[in-house]
Amino acid sequence: MHLETTESLPEKPNKDPLQIDIVLVEPLYEGNIGFAARVMKNFGFHNLVLINPPKLSMEAEARASHAKDVLENAERITLDEVFARSNICIATTGGLAKSVTNPMRMPYYSVAELREMIKDVYGRIAILFGRENWGLNNEEIARCDIVCTIPTDEEYPILNISHAVGIVCYELAHLQRGEYHLASKIEIESLYAHLGRFLEGIQHPVEKRETTLLLARRVLGRTILTIREASTLHGILRRTEWHLKHPGQAYDAEDREYWDGEE
Repeated sequence: MHLETTESLPEKPNKDPLQIDIVLVEPLYEGNIGFAARVMKNFGFHNLVLINPPKLSMEAEARASHAKDVLENAERITLDEVFARSNICIATTGGLAKSVTNPMRMPYYSVAELREMIKDVYGRIAILFGRENWGLNNEEIARCDIVCTIPTDEEYPILNISHAVGIVCYELAHLQRGEYHLASKIEIESLYAHLGRFLEGIQHPVEKRETTLLLARRVLGRTILTIREASTLHGILRRTEWHLKHPGQAYDAEDREYWDGEE
């Protein structure tokens, strides 16, 4: 499979904004959708994605005020489609892990920290906001690359969804597209699948594999993998697999079954 490197990509003008989708997952109240659209436009964001939203009426338009264009142009697609097309998916949550050993919601980052992580890249980034009553579920969070939270008071930590959108948009406003092209979701998922096969090949305990893969997703997620980095990690796994199968032999670069992705 040919993997595009940063050298083969066309020049990207630095003035272009980073492509960020604000994704509301099954929002309950149309008023909140309207308020979210309004605060997005306040900070220069226009890509609103709605996953299974309620029917929108004049209430949503009234809450959107002068951001009716954001509301009218909102995409209505499935969450699977969001994951498939995005280079990075970020889960926002107010419900944090009670233990640092829980890889589902740990480690987590503030929005200010997130800005530093993505400031030098370009690609498509989806930021997911959960339902007003119980947020994102564990399966949705597990599929995301990064977990992000907004520091709040412990007595009442859960924000209204439109307020959370506003804070995130404020922190990420005016981010410009960087020079490092993010690996695609297909390339990232291919890497995780390869790691899963590798764990099986080395007889990693079956009961630990799911947690190990989730830990790997958290580690690799916060590194913000580029195309070249993903290809290199594939290569490391392939070379390791080859040497496990051929102990003591020099690596055969012509063995296409274990091609390391670097020609």
